[in-house]
Amino acid sequence: MSRSLRVAVLGGGSWGTSVAALAARNTPTLVWARDSATADDINTRQRNSRYLGDIPLPDSLRATTDLAELADFADVLAVGIPSHAMRETLGPLAPELRPWVPAISLAKGLEPGTRRRPTEVIAECLPGHPVGLLAGPNIAGEIAEGKAAAAVIATEDERVATALQPLFTSKVFRVYRNDDVLGCELGGILKNIVAIASGMAEGLDVGDNTRAMVLSRGLAEMTRLGEAMGANPRSFAGLTGMGDLIATCTSPRSRNRRLGELLAQGRTTEEAVTELGQVAEGAKTAPTVLELATEFNVAMPIAETVAAVVQGQMTPAQAYRGLLRVTPGTETDVG
Repeated sequence: MSRSLRVAVLGGGSWGTSVAALAARNTPTLVWARDSATADDINTRQRNSRYLGDIPLPDSLRATTDLAELADFADVLAVGIPSHAMRETLGPLAPELRPWVPAISLAKGLEPGTRRRPTEVIAECLPGHPVGLLAGPNIAGEIAEGKAAAAVIATEDERVATALQPLFTSKVFRVYRNDDVLGCELGGILKNIVAIASGMAEGLDVGDNTRAMVLSRGLAEMTRLGEAMGANPRSFAGLTGMGDLIATCTSPRSRNRRLGELLAQGRTTEEAVTELGQVAEGAKTAPTVLELATEFNVAMPIAETVAAVVQGQMTPAQAYRGLLRVTPGTETDVG
């Protein structure tokens, strides 16, 4: 009988560890952490105290700080490091990885400078490997706690997606397939920007009606850019679009929403990121998304406003005063 597929997770943050915990309940799983204290915590206490507090992890989950050990272990590689650090981390891993090992992105950002999506960076760093992503409305702490949720594995090769589905599925975690990699990936990237706007709304106490307006107009912006870039607009109505947007904009555990709240309380972006203690991809992504919007001639006023706030060119209060001054046309108009 053939052995089980072994899952290697690159990244010991909150989401990487949560995905590793899902996989460890189905198949042998090893997670790589940059910090030796995090790896020791997982191996000795079955906890990732830094990122997930006292949530217990499966006894079978192991951790390492050795990239070569991770590469030798991997039949499937899940890449859960921030987008800005992905290329430098994958570089030394690439020659150690066996051919044809599928690589699944867990990241939701854009590479600064190149505007490459995580799956594009992975494909460049690991040529010849099937590439896809796992995404959806997944607040890491809730997944680690075993609360019910769902996600999508998006790859262009349905055979790969079908083989990967059972590795991450549980009785309370459903995994669907989608071949629209571009649309699913853009949903996860763009919703972080809207979540910062939602957090600013929370911090300013502008009311639920205003927040609902921002979410719905934000989804329209996401869909416009995705369609212009060639994505299937239906993907933005699904788990990786509207689903992820709702979770990230409404959950108090959302890093990007929390970043927006801190900005509304008067913190600078640098102060807010330091206080969070974790990466909030939307802050780095917003200016880069505006470059894409310009390239594809798509108006994105919410993204433009969030970028101005995170870059210190506008306060959250000014942002929402500007929002109220917009003269609306038909609902399908921009703005």
